[in-house]
Amino acid sequence: MPRPDHRVADEQDHHPRRPGPGAGPLMIIGGAEDKLRRRTILTDFVTASGGADARIVVIPTASSLVDEVVEVYDALFRRLGAGEVTGCRPESREDAHDPDLVKAIDEATGVFMTGGNQLKLSAIICGTPVGDAVVRAHQRGAVVGGTSAGASIQSSHMVAFGSGGATPKQRMTQVAAGLGLLDTTVIDQHFDQRNRYGRLLMIVAQSPQLLGIGVDEDTCATVTVEDDHEILRVTGRGAVTILDPAQLVTNAHEATRSSPLLASGVVLHVLPAGTAYDLTERALLPPASYVSEAEAAELAEAQADLRQMARDIAADDVSPTHLRRRLARKRTSRKTGARDQASPPHEPQDGDPR
Repeated sequence: MPRPDHRVADEQDHHPRRPGPGAGPLMIIGGAEDKLRRRTILTDFVTASGGADARIVVIPTASSLVDEVVEVYDALFRRLGAGEVTGCRPESREDAHDPDLVKAIDEATGVFMTGGNQLKLSAIICGTPVGDAVVRAHQRGAVVGGTSAGASIQSSHMVAFGSGGATPKQRMTQVAAGLGLLDTTVIDQHFDQRNRYGRLLMIVAQSPQLLGIGVDEDTCATVTVEDDHEILRVTGRGAVTILDPAQLVTNAHEATRSSPLLASGVVLHVLPAGTAYDLTERALLPPASYVSEAEAAELAEAQADLRQMARDIAADDVSPTHLRRRLARKRTSRKTGARDQASPPHEPQDGDPR
């Protein structure tokens, strides 16, 4: 008899997503971003929002310290050069229908959602005019950023709550709907610091059409649209972990209570700063090559010498060995001349002849 296939996966082939034209960057921050020293991630957010021309709206709904959080980010963003910072503070779904709050988001060049309780943030803004305005802002090209809870809500599915641990277990966590700015994904934050590997594995084991994205603290996954592909680039101090369950083998459909889950065949990517990943094709992008100015000059010189050697051989039928010796002498004289030019002129010292 044929061996039964126990894989839980999509029956349909994976089709690349087609984000809308003009969509703005998403800045997904794993929490605890540096606010005191270099502040690289927050600086990048202000710059992407327009710098001195930026109109940034801060949504602190996830936090229990709404006014204090707005004051902190207002001071930070202005210190980093933002032209205008406004707080948008819906504390209920009724507040999230306020036309003035919607207008502020519709005019923003950057929207920033703070940390706190992501289930509270989702329950208040998802499916309301304020939540719809955040989606519109992304679609028209504004930067949408968020830290901790403000990161999780950007995906189509988000972790509502749950425990940490490295082993995926049934009922380890619960999932709620996010804003859907990043389609068919689930985002978790404080990932390495709070050991959240198991709960993200549990989610993708139960829903293998989702791509799991875990973002470490003081780390940012910036997603931009390039040639109709969503490209994720990593900056910051930690890493972004991606779990691709397209070829998953699991027993999630039959596991009971809190038993450990089978999760085999999940493709793991750990992406430190400077790396990039194609979310549309679910593939790591090759690293960008870097050549220093000195190396570029040396390569150009070598190419010129080779072209001259080819011309000399063609014109005079000169021995290649003879030409190599001549070129070696020429390079040595060039280097000696460069060193002499770089050396300061000799200053006479006491006792030297004048």
